[in-house]
Amino acid sequence: MTDSTLTTKVDSGRQVIDSIDGTIIRLVRERQQAAAGVQQARVDAGEPRLHNAREISVLKRYSGELGKPGTALASAILTSCRGPRA
Repeated sequence: MTDSTLTTKVDSGRQVIDSIDGTIIRLVRERQQAAAGVQQARVDAGEPRLHNAREISVLKRYSGELGKPGTALASAILTSCRGPRA
């Protein structure tokens, strides 16, 4: 493989990755908005803002699909979606 071919393949792959990252960022922002709505509804109903059993089920889902890295990813996503403490 020539250096030019390698550069082309790497650049092409990076463009795909950048596009995927943009989609992930957009989806995390959507998830943050949805989570804020759920949390507000819980607070308005006199319930705790967060539901630990739900968070555990999300962690298990990511772990089951992606293994140990999935747990870390889910934890980061959950943290970003919790919003400010009231």
